[in-house]
Amino acid sequence: MATFLYKLGRLAFRRRGLMTLLWVLVFAGVGYAASAASAPPADTFSMPGTESQKAFDLLQKKFPAASAESASARVVIRAPQGHKISDPETKTKVEALVADLTKAPGVIGATNPYQAKTVSKDGTTAYAVATYKDQAPKLDDKQHNGLDAALGRGRDSGLTVEAGGDAVKIDASAGSGEQIGILISALVLFLTFGSLIAAGMPLLTALFGVGVGISAITALGSTLGLSSTTSTLAMMIGIAVGIDYALFIISRYRSEIAEGRERSEAAGRAVGTAGSAVVFAGLTVIIALAGLAVVNIPMLTKMGMAAAGTVAIAVLIALTLVPALLGWAPVRVLRRIERNQHKGKPLSARQQRKAAKLAARTKPNLGSRWAGYVLRHPVAVLLVGVVGLGAMAVPAASLELGLPGEGTMAPSTTQRKAYDMLSESFGPGFNGPLMITVSSKDAKTAATTLGTDLAKQNGVESVSPASPNEANDTSILNVVPKTGPTDSETEDLVHTLRGLASGEETSTGATEILVTGQTAMFIDFSKTLDDALVPYLGLVVGLAFLLLMLVFRSVLVPLKAALGFLLSVSASLGAVVAIFQWGWLKDAFSVEQAGPIMSTMPIFMIGVVFGLAMDYEVFLVSRMREAYAHGASPDEAVVTGFRHGGRVVSAAAVIMASVFSGFILDDNSLVKMIGFALAAAVLLDAFVVRMAIIPALFALLGKSAWWLPRWLGAILPNVDIEGEKLGKYLASAPLTSGKRREQEYVS
Repeated sequence: MATFLYKLGRLAFRRRGLMTLLWVLVFAGVGYAASAASAPPADTFSMPGTESQKAFDLLQKKFPAASAESASARVVIRAPQGHKISDPETKTKVEALVADLTKAPGVIGATNPYQAKTVSKDGTTAYAVATYKDQAPKLDDKQHNGLDAALGRGRDSGLTVEAGGDAVKIDASAGSGEQIGILISALVLFLTFGSLIAAGMPLLTALFGVGVGISAITALGSTLGLSSTTSTLAMMIGIAVGIDYALFIISRYRSEIAEGRERSEAAGRAVGTAGSAVVFAGLTVIIALAGLAVVNIPMLTKMGMAAAGTVAIAVLIALTLVPALLGWAPVRVLRRIERNQHKGKPLSARQQRKAAKLAARTKPNLGSRWAGYVLRHPVAVLLVGVVGLGAMAVPAASLELGLPGEGTMAPSTTQRKAYDMLSESFGPGFNGPLMITVSSKDAKTAATTLGTDLAKQNGVESVSPASPNEANDTSILNVVPKTGPTDSETEDLVHTLRGLASGEETSTGATEILVTGQTAMFIDFSKTLDDALVPYLGLVVGLAFLLLMLVFRSVLVPLKAALGFLLSVSASLGAVVAIFQWGWLKDAFSVEQAGPIMSTMPIFMIGVVFGLAMDYEVFLVSRMREAYAHGASPDEAVVTGFRHGGRVVSAAAVIMASVFSGFILDDNSLVKMIGFALAAAVLLDAFVVRMAIIPALFALLGKSAWWLPRWLGAILPNVDIEGEKLGKYLASAPLTSGKRREQEYVS
């Protein structure tokens, strides 16, 4: 592989015009396809194989009018202090508000709380439901502003008015966190390379790759059913790996130039060596993202596949477009003093002093010194790293998962205020009713009998009258629990009701009884994710183990990589639980309310962080393997890996942490949580696991770290990531272009 990539890198460098033109044409092509494509489908959520999904499918079939999914706003109204909703003056104000809601743009009707009997028992609170013609994603600013205006007039009249539902606009502050993260990334790249061109190239190619990927997703949206949110993960991971992969190629190119190689030769060697690591690092990320399919939730599968495709594009860009861009600026990617030396220009007095200082420097760089320290004190470093991460992971044992809803929004939002008002006046279970579907030849009678039985169950506040369809073969019951949607007692009630279904089918004559509703769906969703977590980890870690064993031709190296990843992820989850669930340091991170961790966060974090962790593992250890394969001792190989790769891996980790940390500044608590989790995981994995624990284990294992059974070595193909075959190829290749090819491979 290294030989093939070497030839590809030289070709891209020499034919930079053609290669750049090809990528521009690709970008223009997918951009045109995206602009010409029909609008992407609306977000849909399904969980095949769950009882909730089975019931929803039944409702769509038996109650087609009720499954139109029109947007709605539930407007909660509270009388002034000391007054009742039924007071004549208050009633006049409430009816005026309902009239305003009816006239609001896009509204096709609004219920009157007095006629619909949606007044609380204490007479202080009522609610009205405004139904819109369109679905929530299709509502525009005019319709949102019309609703806000009606609510405002109600508040001006002296009423307390708040609203929830999908028709209510969610305030999304356009924070500057992401921009700050990008700026920090640019600064780190400049400090790493000392050149604006070299610093800008990874950012440019990463954004270019994401642009190609997102355009392709948009173009295929209507054909493959990819909604507008499918590209969210693709954008996040695409920028991350795009910067990383370009960073490693450019860094290796500069190293080859510093060793005196001709420019196209340096580009070829950079792609042949670092490019091999990019290929296998990309494959591990693709495995992690495509593995989301095992969760069996179509939305996650589509997001994972779309992100995997974007990573594949990032790999191709690193192998072809990056060397082509290096061809356009082969010297300007170097530091100024290196550029002048390379061009043979006279140095200024300041540059001469700096060059003399650098030439006289015998002190190893920081990466080499740190590697030496770890090699001298491996047990101490290993114990501190493992014990420290283990201590951070302790809170993860108390992890509680949940899904976002109006009850988890910031207390200052109108949705959260409406949620709290309903809980106070109608009971905590009012915000999370359960829906029971009853299938029978006489569905109304069967459902009525069932409703009488369910009302006697512990934890049930109330049961609505049966609502059959026109054919009377399916009926609906709404069950209001005594506890809130996120309470464990409500989950227990769902399991209890489902356990009673078989017995009730016999006693009521029903053919099938199903429990669904948003609360039941959230419970099923969390259980689906919980059940899929271990198989997902097994699949991803197992396949990556095989891939890394193929790359490094060792059993223990991939084992250490996988165990180190589990340590860093566990520690990161512990930090998330401590801050966002327990509330530690919540003021420092502007967390308005502690609560359950979003159900999708752990599995997303595992997918993203695993990919980045294996990136750092491959780039750091591949340099060690390269040195070891060329005769270095195990300790010398570790020092070589850190001397050449430590600075670059550190920069890559800081860049990624900066990008993710930008999301911590977001007002949305869920976005803040994801940003913190990813930033913490990247920093812990890069600096504690890859930079401390892994080299300490190398020091303790010595040559055993590279042990591979002879029979296994005979079976595994040699992918030549260390460039041994490339060295032989270069030594035997004929001289061309009047330039002397190097006759030996220098790592």
